[in-house]
Amino acid sequence: MIQDNQKYLNRIYVVFDILITCFSFIFAWYLKFRSGLFSFQISLSYYQYMKALVLMVPYYIILYNAFHLYVTRRIQGRREELANIIKANIIGLLGFILVLYLTRQADFSRIMLFIFFCLNVVLDTLVRNLVRGVIASIRKNGYNNKNVLLIGYSHSAEEYIDRVLLNPQWGYVIRGILDDNMERGTEYKGIRVLGTVDNLNFILPQNKLDEIIITLKLDEYHNLGKIVSMCEKSGVHTKFIPDYSDIISTKPYTEDLVGLPVINIRHVPLNNTFSWIAKRAVDIFGALVALILFSPIMLTCAIIIKVTSPGPLIFKQERVGLHNKNFYMYKFRSMVVQDEKDEKKGWTVKNDPRVTPIGKFIRKTSIDEMPQFINVLKGDMSLVGPRPERPQFVEKFKEEIPRYMIKHQVRPGLTGWAQVNGLRGDTSIKKRIDCDLYYIENWSMGFDFKILFLTFFKGFVNKNAY
Repeated sequence: MIQDNQKYLNRIYVVFDILITCFSFIFAWYLKFRSGLFSFQISLSYYQYMKALVLMVPYYIILYNAFHLYVTRRIQGRREELANIIKANIIGLLGFILVLYLTRQADFSRIMLFIFFCLNVVLDTLVRNLVRGVIASIRKNGYNNKNVLLIGYSHSAEEYIDRVLLNPQWGYVIRGILDDNMERGTEYKGIRVLGTVDNLNFILPQNKLDEIIITLKLDEYHNLGKIVSMCEKSGVHTKFIPDYSDIISTKPYTEDLVGLPVINIRHVPLNNTFSWIAKRAVDIFGALVALILFSPIMLTCAIIIKVTSPGPLIFKQERVGLHNKNFYMYKFRSMVVQDEKDEKKGWTVKNDPRVTPIGKFIRKTSIDEMPQFINVLKGDMSLVGPRPERPQFVEKFKEEIPRYMIKHQVRPGLTGWAQVNGLRGDTSIKKRIDCDLYYIENWSMGFDFKILFLTFFKGFVNKNAY
């Protein structure tokens, strides 16, 4: 019944998309040629434009299917869906313009196509969110739900229960847990242990379950084959949530080793050569532009430092970078000149007497970090990435914080996801690492641009900078 509902919902989406595509195209034609908002010279008739629509409708349905907009996922996020709608429409627009170019259709209005693109994205997003809201309301009232049974009481079982209870719109109803080592009747947030795993032999024939989710403890995996076999014989859809989610990434990926699946512990998109080249190109261009743009500020800062405090303009400090290799990171000097041994003693504290008057200002506003654009050009750093740390602190943190050293699988950055989330200066190292790992595993060029954009509003002024 649930599967039938999913297919029915997908068919509704297809019908809506056909209607939206037709309406957007016709309304775009009206806005361009009949509304008076645009100056125009009619070269093609209304009939000729509508002939193109006959081809565009199936073309867009195929694109939407290719971008997984008809794959029903109860927990698909709004942002992911919006991103797929925009991607499909961009490809659709570019493809149609390419066809017009190849067929020498110079008279077909490109402005109208752009209006169509905007209307189609906006209307499709609105309609899908409306349908999403209606479905969420239906599920909250107890309809179109999936009945789920958990096999194994573990940390992953508790985390799954937490998420399902926080999101009733997903439509999952957890009927209970089967476990060989927990006493019957044990509860976690209202979800009870119903019995042992052998009770599957009595529960499965009743055909009242839509999904079984295996959440065994790590030391119980020897039963995995037997449990999967029992579930598959019944035809019930089965999922597996490993009880080592704190070890593997949120987006693990597999390799096919001649039929043998190999799960990679950590997904690092920047290991891809094309991604690495694209990011490096943006770093070089961005650093050059930044050096030119901020040169008046840097020059003024250099003069003030030289006049107000004896010593060098640039302070260089050893940091640990890509693949654990050390490099010297550049800053405008914000402290009085001191011995290297004294400098290595520890963090800068509030009202630190070593900080010069101009140093307080440039540290607070991050102006002292601007020479690191040179580090970016040299290849020691990136515009965006985990902030590099000093060798003595790396040695300390790698023993205290699990997964700390993973941050060195990518180039360190001038700004990062942790920094725009307020984790700078005297803040939690553990939270910083969590942000760094999220960035490493979810990197995209768009994510980098988002962090750079947020840096202008959240990253420059640092209340924790002393």
